Amino acid sequence: MKAILVREFGGPEVLKLEDVPDPSPGARQVLVRVRAAGVNPADTYIRNGAYTLKPALPYTPGFDVAGIVERVGSEVTRLRTGARVYGETLAHGGGAYAELAVCDEDRVHPLPDRVSFQQGAGLGVPYGTAWRALFIRAQAKAGDIVLVHGASGGVGIAAVQIARAHGMRVIGTAGTERGVALVRAQGAHNVLNHREPGYLKRLVELTGHGVDIVLEMLANVNLDHDLDILAFRGRVVIVGNRGRIEIDPRKTMGKDAAILGMTQFNADPAELRQIHAGIAAGLENGTLNPVVGKELPLAQAARAQVAVMEPGAYGKIVLVP
Repeated sequence: MKAILVREFGGPEVLKLEDVPDPSPGARQVLVRVRAAGVNPADTYIRNGAYTLKPALPYTPGFDVAGIVERVGSEVTRLRTGARVYGETLAHGGGAYAELAVCDEDRVHPLPDRVSFQQGAGLGVPYGTAWRALFIRAQAKAGDIVLVHGASGGVGIAAVQIARAHGMRVIGTAGTERGVALVRAQGAHNVLNHREPGYLKRLVELTGHGVDIVLEMLANVNLDHDLDILAFRGRVVIVGNRGRIEIDPRKTMGKDAAILGMTQFNADPAELRQIHAGIAAGLENGTLNPVVGKELPLAQAARAQVAVMEPGAYGKIVLVP
């Protein structure tokens, strides 16, 4: 099969399309014929050797996958050959940037016919991250005011759709007028351009007392400011970060505020069942609809990884074998 291989850590140029042997599923694994693979910022951090996860070389990047079940392991009971699925592959640092990918059974889920494979490739990590951030880490509930920083990207769009569907008041930010329009179209009650001076003052005016939850995609820029706009017992969930930041912890004290870290990859089996039951319901009733912003052929993986790190995120970037 064709797959992207990384033989040394470095810039996008280390992503090479090569011929590699077809993988085989283990007893509790599923082999997926990849129709689309999602591109996430974490893919770039792993590629340049700066992430907590540092796989042995060579490896194939990518976690989000959507396609058709090609083969199942001997102990798999929940899925059948030919099923449309989405999921995550966690083996050896990824594996989704390929024509075939192996996934653990509990990381693969049915993909409804109304959802394209390209959309399916935007479900696993982005929607799983948004769900876990809201309901498992922040303990969100109907009536909460939620600020989604960077709401025009894959995780941001997922968070807006999920929060709106569950009765929260949603405020999103984006960095371009195109992004602002996209976030508004996904159901956000208010959308602010975070490149405009003083946009946080507008947020305080909109809420009166601040926000209950902040989903933070760029903590190294925004975290200290997030603490200023929290309501009493507000929570900041750090979803993304690209460096260090100095904060004033005193800002958390009078408000009983909490700063919560997370990654989707920390989800345990019970959490995964909760997360994907919720996603399945949203896909069935039409409240969850991934937005594909850019679709590229597998051979252009380097271009995709450059694009996913550029300012002005707009939907999910996917690779198609």
